[in-house]
Amino acid sequence: MVEKDLIYLDNAATSHPKPQEVIQAMVRFLRDVGANPGRSGHRLSIESGRIILETREKVAELFGVKDSSRVIFGLNATEAINQGLQGLLNPGDHVITSSMEHNSVMRPLRALERKGVELTLILCSPAGFLDPSDVGQAIRKNTKMVILNHGSNVTGTLQPLEEVGDICRNNNLLYLVDAAQTAGAIPIDVGLQKIDLLAFTGHKALFGPQGTGGLIIGERVDEKKIVPLKRGGTGSRSESEEHPDFLPDLGESGTLNGVGLAGLLAGLKFILETGVEKIRDHELRLTERLLRGLLKIPGVVVHGPQDAGKQCATVSFNIKGLVPSEISLRLDEEFGILCRVGLHCAPSAHKTIGTFPEGTVRFGLSYFNTEEEVDRALQAVGHLAGEEA
Repeated sequence: MVEKDLIYLDNAATSHPKPQEVIQAMVRFLRDVGANPGRSGHRLSIESGRIILETREKVAELFGVKDSSRVIFGLNATEAINQGLQGLLNPGDHVITSSMEHNSVMRPLRALERKGVELTLILCSPAGFLDPSDVGQAIRKNTKMVILNHGSNVTGTLQPLEEVGDICRNNNLLYLVDAAQTAGAIPIDVGLQKIDLLAFTGHKALFGPQGTGGLIIGERVDEKKIVPLKRGGTGSRSESEEHPDFLPDLGESGTLNGVGLAGLLAGLKFILETGVEKIRDHELRLTERLLRGLLKIPGVVVHGPQDAGKQCATVSFNIKGLVPSEISLRLDEEFGILCRVGLHCAPSAHKTIGTFPEGTVRFGLSYFNTEEEVDRALQAVGHLAGEEA
């Protein structure tokens, strides 16, 4: 099977393909720029710094951030989440989260729990939804933060960001949102949704390369109280052996991924020019088509909301009589359909929806998928399910 015949449905892991502008921007950076940003005074270093600054400003524009210096760049959403949790929580603090979280949230929280941070895990519905009233009931005198994913990487379930944001603001709690699955694909405004910390990754719906992402730090967060994950050279205050306590330098030790951020900048421009609403509408249509088709196939069990309007473009399912790993292998080898199976680094989510320990088959759609590809995927699933009927 030639590569052009492949159908890539693993966008919840990493988006592919990328806009051509992303590839061109990265080639241009490596070929024509290449220098370290903020470390030298020559023209190429200045150009590299300009690209980083413009990327920061485009992130701020996309998410409704007034001060772009409050955008710090790192490797991915995982690093950003760790910075938000480890940098602000102390022994004796209480944090609230949901049972639908990725291990990028759960593992740092479990580590902090061993150090004296108290944790409340709110059980979501079998479709993955959090009841905001449960958050209010879980608040204690020592509660400091609520952390919640916007969209589940397993079922695509969208959580009620604004309702939880209101609860956090009314109780003076910090609100950290994991937007790994939704940034670029669904409109997010940190001000309107009362988000204090937003973790995003570049390599999914922002159409950037792997190794890019960051954390938006809201104005209610006192940066001088943030403990940085790492310390080192920043290009600023080089005369001091003490790490800077101001943004963005506080969170950006060492040389940034300049070529990656150049690619992310091109991805951000593509999204802003296309429009997040247009991207969402296209993915909504594809998700509706996929769900409608899967639900008609005998032997297929669809997990999650089963409602495109209540989820991002991620759909999990199983076929009765087949284990997920076998389904994935056959979809790849026999039909050229590339997807993800298993627990998707989210065992708590699978326990919530009742698919632990086997997991599910996950189709992750993107703006660059087509209705024809969805139909071909449905035909393949129907074929496999038909063999078990």
